[in-house]
Amino acid sequence: MPELPEVETIRVALEPLLSGRAIERAQIFDYRLTLPEPPDAVAQQLAGERVTAVERRGKYLLLRFESGRVLLVHLRMTGSLRAGALEDDSHRRALLSLDDGSSVAYRDLRRFGTWLLLDGEDVEPYLARRLGQDPLERGFGLDRLAGRRAPVKAAILDQRTVAGLGNIYADEALWRARIHPLTPAGTLDGAELKRLQQGIRAALRMGIARQGATLRDYVGLDGAAGRMQREFRVYGRDGKPCERCGTPIEKIRVAGRGTWFCPACQRSG
Repeated sequence: MPELPEVETIRVALEPLLSGRAIERAQIFDYRLTLPEPPDAVAQQLAGERVTAVERRGKYLLLRFESGRVLLVHLRMTGSLRAGALEDDSHRRALLSLDDGSSVAYRDLRRFGTWLLLDGEDVEPYLARRLGQDPLERGFGLDRLAGRRAPVKAAILDQRTVAGLGNIYADEALWRARIHPLTPAGTLDGAELKRLQQGIRAALRMGIARQGATLRDYVGLDGAAGRMQREFRVYGRDGKPCERCGTPIEKIRVAGRGTWFCPACQRSG
């Protein structure tokens, strides 16, 4: 699933293409994309809208329109946006044709992604129910871990705790912070929380700098793969030596998710 760095990479590339442009025609080819709203109805509402900003909240892309309405795009597992029409692609699910003759296509192999068109006043309440703080925003903290008995890996994957963090960057952040992924979240002391906060931000910023991680489906707006997978310290590296101490990386499962860590650098208890 695209995480914060992948979505931010797409946002940065998408913004100059969409900002100030009007949607001349919207086509939505997959009824699942806009459920429970009919795709033709959403497409008709999008036609004529002019984009004023392309933003991101957690893993959501927000297309803000001159009318005040906002299109929330969630890529889920295999969604991606591409510059161009992708006319011969059987996984193309939607197409926005713009007033300068360009187009942006939405592609989704597994069809879990969503498009939701909201009035402006409904956006913040909708996101507030689903998302905590964005870890790259000023003032980001981990106060919501207080009292949590869940393993810290599971706790930070909760989007209401850390918006945008997913499995890859959670493992990378915990390695940076030298914290075992099974540590009960509420037992972390002030120093550990500070290291984890810094580790989350550092892992995400590296992911953005490397244009995201491509393991299976993720590519950028131009179809190019990301490079972050070349920089993983623990994720997917079971049996390989820790770059910090040389101990073989181990894999366990935490909250049903594959989890990689260094048993020497990230001691339990």
